[in-house]
Amino acid sequence: MKARHISRRKFITNISAGSAVLLTSGAMAGSLTGIGITEPFQTITLGKTGIKTSFIGMGTGVHGGDRKSAIVRAGREKAISLIRYAYDRGIRMFDAADAYGTHSAIAEALHRVPRESYVLVSKIWVRPGAIPEAERPDANVVVDRFRKELQTDYIDLVQIHCMESTTWTDEQERQMDILSSLKDKGIIRAHGVSVHTLEALEACVSSEWVDVVHARINAYGDAMDSEDTDKVLSVIKRIHDSGKGVIGMKLIGNGNFKNDSEKINQSLRYVLNSGAVDMVIVGFDEHWQIDNYATRVKKALKSSS
Repeated sequence: MKARHISRRKFITNISAGSAVLLTSGAMAGSLTGIGITEPFQTITLGKTGIKTSFIGMGTGVHGGDRKSAIVRAGREKAISLIRYAYDRGIRMFDAADAYGTHSAIAEALHRVPRESYVLVSKIWVRPGAIPEAERPDANVVVDRFRKELQTDYIDLVQIHCMESTTWTDEQERQMDILSSLKDKGIIRAHGVSVHTLEALEACVSSEWVDVVHARINAYGDAMDSEDTDKVLSVIKRIHDSGKGVIGMKLIGNGNFKNDSEKINQSLRYVLNSGAVDMVIVGFDEHWQIDNYATRVKKALKSSS
């Protein structure tokens, strides 16, 4: 189905219509008991890390690269306001990366609230491109800079960003060892990867080093590691069942169906029913979108009761 381009007013109006889809869709029918949450901002635990945060987290890297993302380009004042609003609504995870350029905005937005009340995630970039510098310092150097930019003594989760190789666990052994050392020192609480191929995802299953994985998941195979959603889901389930934390991303196909109310609702239901993720992150551009997704999740959960 081709995404429909609709206005903000019409999109909000379509929540009611979209909720009907949630209640009647045959493809996604069944009780939403896979994840076991009852509220959109319910506290969950990421795998065996002990990190507790909200089911919905805020991604800050929409169309991100070269330390610019959508909320960076929208202006610092708006970025700070959006992050503060997300916290006020109940979001407790803020997902960043070196490539997004959002560290300082997150720091300013959250500097007046207790540090232990929210979870910070960031990612180091080890490949060519995506950040301005040609150099790729070791993880300890990069994480030290992250902490200064985020104005924090520790970062809850640091991941190696955008792994694609089947053998990434061998190729990144040095950085993995450094991150393990940082974890031992309490500088970070957990480590892991975000992945962008099915082969890289498979490598996470057997890796004892991986604490948490960012995995691409939605109902349609858009911007996922395979168009075969069942194949991807089976790997994500194996990761989750092994005790690793799983953060679901690309819920709306990297924005490919952000204006298609039916697809958004179907994808939410698919993820909620999967039993394979601990939480999801959504890249919000506007304040109203946070309320919109909270309403959608509530109605999806209500339809199962």
